[in-house]
Amino acid sequence: MAEPAAAPVVALHGVRKAFETGTLALDGFDFALRASEFVSLLGPSGCGKSTALRILAGLSEPSGGTVTWRDPAARNGIGFVFQEPTLMPWATVFDNVFLPLKLAGESRAAVRDRVMQTLSRVGLSDFASAYPRELSGGMRMRVSIARALVTAPRILLMDEPFAALDEITRFKLNDDLVALWRELKMTVVFVTHSVFESVYLSNRIVVMTGRPGRVSSELLIDAPDRDARFRTSADYAGYCRVASEALAKAMQPRAGAAA
Repeated sequence: MAEPAAAPVVALHGVRKAFETGTLALDGFDFALRASEFVSLLGPSGCGKSTALRILAGLSEPSGGTVTWRDPAARNGIGFVFQEPTLMPWATVFDNVFLPLKLAGESRAAVRDRVMQTLSRVGLSDFASAYPRELSGGMRMRVSIARALVTAPRILLMDEPFAALDEITRFKLNDDLVALWRELKMTVVFVTHSVFESVYLSNRIVVMTGRPGRVSSELLIDAPDRDARFRTSADYAGYCRVASEALAKAMQPRAGAAA
């Protein structure tokens, strides 16, 4: 678990995001991310979780507030996994994962072992020559995760990647993601509206209010083992109860908020 006193890798202070449509997605959003953390942004649909993630990724600029990186070069070491796999249907699994390296000017031959090692990490080494249409939804998401991992990112940002999957597949991918986080010592920010998923995956949960989103509370999850036993434990149930109560409180209408 990351040391709470450690200096943040990136910090958002008073971030505000207003869109041209007039929608105010974030207002007064404060967030700090430390190395090797697994942080979930938990909140109701439409509360600005994905907007905050895109600002972290540099895909969207805030309308106000500041985004401060301890090492500006770290902004170039970000991997992003979207809610949908967004794979190229005409390309093989290998070529889909190879894409970001190809765009960076790497030759296919030079990085073949690297791509195959990444596919092995997500359990797809036997499917390198397959096409997305031949894969299940869970396998397509694994390809998307591999494509984000192949660049060896310092920070992995994940926008509700398992939301459309069945529960059994989701549980398996949760397990695999925890294993990858530990193996690769990544820093992960994971967007979800599932209390159960956030408790299982994270060592810190940031609970967000309804739109415009801001931080309502933060919860530390002190659970060294994330496995089937943890899912059925009293500790897990207790953390889920606390997180559910925090989310319910965050969703209560604020004074002055629009109805």
